[in-house]
Amino acid sequence: MTILDRIVDYKRTKELPCRMRDLPLEALRARAAVAPPPRDFVAALRSAPDVALIAEVKRASPSKGLLRPDFDPSHLAATYAANGAAAISVLTDEPFFQGSLAYITQIRSQLASHLLASDRPEVSLLRKDFIIYPYQIYEARAAGADALLLIAAILPDADLAELLSLTQAQGMAALIEVHDREELMRVLPLAPRLVGVNNRNLRDFSVNVDTCLRLRSLVPPDVCFVAESGIQTRVDAARLAASGVDAMLVGEALVTAPDPGAKVRELISGREG
Repeated sequence: MTILDRIVDYKRTKELPCRMRDLPLEALRARAAVAPPPRDFVAALRSAPDVALIAEVKRASPSKGLLRPDFDPSHLAATYAANGAAAISVLTDEPFFQGSLAYITQIRSQLASHLLASDRPEVSLLRKDFIIYPYQIYEARAAGADALLLIAAILPDADLAELLSLTQAQGMAALIEVHDREELMRVLPLAPRLVGVNNRNLRDFSVNVDTCLRLRSLVPPDVCFVAESGIQTRVDAARLAASGVDAMLVGEALVTAPDPGAKVRELISGREG
């Protein structure tokens, strides 16, 4: 059983049944209905002058443990936004990544107060988790997310179509993640607005940025194309730009950087610091 299999099994058999019992679906849907309206996540990425940066708030990973000893999700998100990130991904899985759905609400409130005194637009927020049930989509909307991640590798075609439709009905964007050509061919008939290619191999967890570059030509230009995993330096970002990638999702390179703000500027400008 891979780590992905373990995560999904835990969600299905333990975590989500408990969450659904503690907050029934109807009560959750009522919360989602009165949440602040979602912002246009795709438009936020398209408005960037070059490769847009989706900067990730990520506390830990199953393989590396705690990534930042002084982890403060709201401060980290504010730093990303102040230095030019187009959007922010918030990893909300608790058992394996030490995340929290509450981070989205906290970050949205923090960013709103920070941006009141500036002329920068509000930064869009993506819920990054292992979403397998409609319940989690309502959770994302109730927390204030503008978009969420759907992973093709863990969703049968019918489930993926259902979850995409519900996400769109809630006014949110879905970043549909694929890992190879086969998964991409399953996803494209759904007419997605946003596709991400994860450069991490799910079998051995190795990373190769060439994965997304090989698949770029298969995705129509009107679909926003996001590169995920393995993006570490300005050289990586420049390769993505040269290949017509629209956006990059970067987590560990930012979270573990001594100066996350400087790392954001490096990635989006092609210059160190």
